Amino acid sequence: MGLAENQLSHDLPEEWMWKHPEASICTPEGVAQFKAVANFQDYHGLPPFRHGVAKLMEKERGGMVKFDPDRIVMSGGATGAQETLAFCLANPGDAFLVPVPYYPAFDRDFCWRSRARLLPITCDSSNNFKLTPSALQSALDDARIANIPVKGVLITNPSNPLGTTMDRSTLETLLHFTNTHRLHLICDEIFAGTVFDSPAFISISQILLSHPAADPNLVHIVSSLSKTLGLPGFRVGLIYSYNDAVVATARKMSSFNLVSTQTQHLLAAMLADDDFVSNYLEENARRLRERRDLFVGGLGRVGIRCLEGNGGLFCWMDLGAFLKERSTEGELKLWRAIVHDVKLNVSPGSSFHCQEPGWFRVCFANMDDETTEVALRRIRMFVDRESVVEKQQQKKMRFMKDTGLKLSLPRRLEELAAMTPRLPSPHSPLVRATT
Repeated sequence: MGLAENQLSHDLPEEWMWKHPEASICTPEGVAQFKAVANFQDYHGLPPFRHGVAKLMEKERGGMVKFDPDRIVMSGGATGAQETLAFCLANPGDAFLVPVPYYPAFDRDFCWRSRARLLPITCDSSNNFKLTPSALQSALDDARIANIPVKGVLITNPSNPLGTTMDRSTLETLLHFTNTHRLHLICDEIFAGTVFDSPAFISISQILLSHPAADPNLVHIVSSLSKTLGLPGFRVGLIYSYNDAVVATARKMSSFNLVSTQTQHLLAAMLADDDFVSNYLEENARRLRERRDLFVGGLGRVGIRCLEGNGGLFCWMDLGAFLKERSTEGELKLWRAIVHDVKLNVSPGSSFHCQEPGWFRVCFANMDDETTEVALRRIRMFVDRESVVEKQQQKKMRFMKDTGLKLSLPRRLEELAAMTPRLPSPHSPLVRATT
């Protein structure tokens, strides 16, 4: 339950491919296109592929905005897209502000090779982790005091790990803030096609459209087919920038980060099928909503609450009541117990840079119904066990108080090799070059 994969709707593209074997060059029906696809193609991407991706992005946003295929830069997954933007916009030592909690692999994507930095914008549970103008200004002021050049703001909408979408007011605040301070605004919208409940998803592209005075050159969108279509193995990431210089530079850099023409050829045919895409988005949203209701409802019946979300492939689960101590170490001790004793792979909030101990991200879309029920059953057993332990502890404390006894225990030995979760972003494997 630690991997944000969407496996709930794999049968739909599978069914489409069975019906359209000509879309693949690996079938008798499609092999006639083998030579054309296998030879060198335009590094900017096959035109039908870029048009298909642009149409998908429009459908994900409810047809509220249009996208120019000539502004789309392809990349080997969203990871490559993020790194490309970091190289285009920042020099080593420059920083991007990012609301916490945030996707931990941003530390890899934005920092490992470009040597840019990420600085936190503090958000907390008092307002359901909503980004505020004061938090934005405070983060920028802190960077300036520390003499750190800030080049932009990075957000994920819908949020990973929160599973929530930003409202129009927050997005307008972001656009105004970045324009006022001449900062770039990078909006990771790879979960746009996974919004399954109200409120509807609002893209920064819609906000930009309704604010013609804003400078479009400062706005950049990252998209992907990994989450919406459940195709992370296809490695299709996308940059959509309103800045001509960024588009031109990113295209030059995309030579190191291409999507295979075989993949483009297949997806171009699939995305050109308007009926399939529309039906897929509707059915995928229905299945995600159904799974979310099943899982969050099961947690609620044992007293575990989640942040109310409307998108993504996960929920933000509050296990603060089970912490022995309100600290990062207390959270990690609970995480180890869940992994090793309960046998559930969940992600602690500290791995997402969350500053409040006790929050965990739990992915619910990467398994079948039977496995989901197994997970819920294990969680119920864990809660029941903790309840028994708590009652025994309370009973012991009452006895000690009534009898006046004092209990002295030896200090517990610390674990010799405590495993600290940093998923999915370990330390950089880069080493210094030697001669």
